[in-house]
Amino acid sequence: MIDFETFTLSNDLKVILHEDTTSNIAVVDIMYDVGSRDEHPAKTGFAHLFEHLMFGGSRNIPSYDTPLQQVGGDNNAYTTPDVTNYYCSLPAINLETAFWLESDRMFGLAFDEKSLEVQRKVVIEEFKERYLNQPYGDVWHHLTDMSFTTHPYNWPTIGKELSHIENATMDDVKDFFYQFYRPNNAVLVVAGKIKLREVERLCTKWFEPIPMGLPNYRSLPQEPEQLSPRRKVLEGDVPMKMIYKAYHMPGKCMKGYYAAEVLCNLLGEGKSALLHAYLVEAQERYTKIDTYTTESFDPGLFVISGSLMHDVAFEEAENALLEVLKKIESITSTDLEKVKNQMETHLVFSRVDLIHRAQDLAAATLLGNTNLVNSEIELIRNVSLEEVKVIAQNILQEQRCTTIYYKPIQKT
Repeated sequence: MIDFETFTLSNDLKVILHEDTTSNIAVVDIMYDVGSRDEHPAKTGFAHLFEHLMFGGSRNIPSYDTPLQQVGGDNNAYTTPDVTNYYCSLPAINLETAFWLESDRMFGLAFDEKSLEVQRKVVIEEFKERYLNQPYGDVWHHLTDMSFTTHPYNWPTIGKELSHIENATMDDVKDFFYQFYRPNNAVLVVAGKIKLREVERLCTKWFEPIPMGLPNYRSLPQEPEQLSPRRKVLEGDVPMKMIYKAYHMPGKCMKGYYAAEVLCNLLGEGKSALLHAYLVEAQERYTKIDTYTTESFDPGLFVISGSLMHDVAFEEAENALLEVLKKIESITSTDLEKVKNQMETHLVFSRVDLIHRAQDLAAATLLGNTNLVNSEIELIRNVSLEEVKVIAQNILQEQRCTTIYYKPIQKT
C-alpha cells in the first residue's frame, strides 16, 4: 500500500506527497503530460530533445547539475511516447534545492543558441549510435511505421528521422516548451521524509508563481483496425537471423490490458514460459525468444522477438512459433497462478525503490487515477483463465500482425 496525499495549486499543478519516514532521502519527480505522440509528424523527436535541453540551463540557473551535486543530489530523466519524466533524489534536509531547480526550469529555459546546438549534437549522435549504427537498431522505426498508419505512435521517441532535429529552430523549441512544459500540464510528486505542511509551503513559494499555460486538449487520430498482415524483410550487418512479430493490444486503463500483460508473461517470462520451453529447449529452433508490451497509454503493441538457430529458415521458425501460440488454449490455472505471483513479486520489489514509487504515482495521476498504484496488483490477480484465452484470441491474429524478418548480409 502506497499512502499519498494530494492537492492542486492555483496554476493547476497537481501535487502528490508520499511520506516515507524510513528514508532520509527525498525524491522530487515531475512528469509532464507530453511524449512523442504529441509531436507534429514533420517535427518529431522534440520531446526527447527537451529531455536534454531541460538540463542546459534555465532563466536564473546556468547549470542544473552543479547545485544539486553540491547538496548530495542526483538526477535523471526519460522520455516515452506518452510522458517526459524528470526526477532527482537528495538528502531530505536539502529538499528546497530541488524545488528551486525544478521550478526555475519550469518557469523558463535559458533558450541559449549554444545550448541548443550542444544538445542537438548529443541527440543526433545518440540517434546514430543507438538506431543507425547498432545491430537491429533500426527495427523499431520499421515496426512502428508499419504497425501505425494514423496514430503518432508511428515513430519512436528518438524521432522519425535525423533531419527533424537537425532543422529544429529556436522558435520551434520555444513553441514546444510553452505549449507543454507548463504547470497545468504536469504532476509533481514529492516522496520521502517530508511533511505535507512543508511541501505545501515549498510549492507555494517556488511553483505557484509560475503562470499556467493554455489548456492542452489532446485530440489524436485513432488507429484504424489492421485488417491484413504486414510484412517486411530487412538485411543488415547483424550476427544472426531475427523474427519480430508485433500485434495490436489495448492501452493502459482499457479493458483487457491486464489480461494482455498476463498473457505476455505466460508466453515469455522465464525458462518455463511457453515460447522458451518449446522453441528454445524442446525444438531448438531459437537461441532466445522474448515477449514484451509497449505499456502505452493508447492502444499499443504486443511484441514477440526471437533469434534463430543459424540453420533454421525464417518460415520454419515462424510456423513453429504460431503452433506454440495455439497451445495457450491448454494453459492451466496452475500456470496462471504462477505467472500472476511472478508479476506481483516483480511489482512489489520494484516499489522498494522510492524513485519508482514516485514515478508510478505520477503516471497513475496522468492516467486519471492516482490510486491505480494500489489497485494494480488486484487488477492482475483478478485476471481469469478465460480472460487470458479470450484476449489471446483477440490479439494474436495474423491479420492484425506486423512481421519483420531481419537477416544478416550475405557475405561472398
